[in-house]
Amino acid sequence: MSTDQAAGWAHRLPPTPTAVHDSWAWTIARPAELTAARNELRRSLASGTLPSGADEDDVDRLLLAFEELASNGLRHSGAPVHVRVDGCDGGWLVDVSDALPDHPPVPAVDRDPALGGLGLHLIARLSTAFGWAADGPRKHVWAALVPAG
Repeated sequence: MSTDQAAGWAHRLPPTPTAVHDSWAWTIARPAELTAARNELRRSLASGTLPSGADEDDVDRLLLAFEELASNGLRHSGAPVHVRVDGCDGGWLVDVSDALPDHPPVPAVDRDPALGGLGLHLIARLSTAFGWAADGPRKHVWAALVPAG
């Protein structure tokens, strides 16, 4: 996916996961809670069933997208954020919601990579679909990931 495509975080609803096998959800208010949630998700994935064709590299991509979306929510939208991961036949859907529905995600443009702010571009490259939507008092920023194999 090109950088131009990554910059366009469209305002759209996430896909509806089909045949959901596993779901995880957290309310995260501090970075330490994000680390604990990521570790819990990794343990659950290691001991559970992965989507068809998924391997350790796919799990690493999911964990990276999870951490980037959740940390962006904490950093830019305030705490707490609600994070949900649905595992289904086609892969995973990561959804992070916060209490600022009028503030869409804004990917960094023309910024020195050393200054950070490239997480949304990274998530766009790792995902098959991504976007955001306002739902009442909450904004949802989401990414769908499928196994690469």
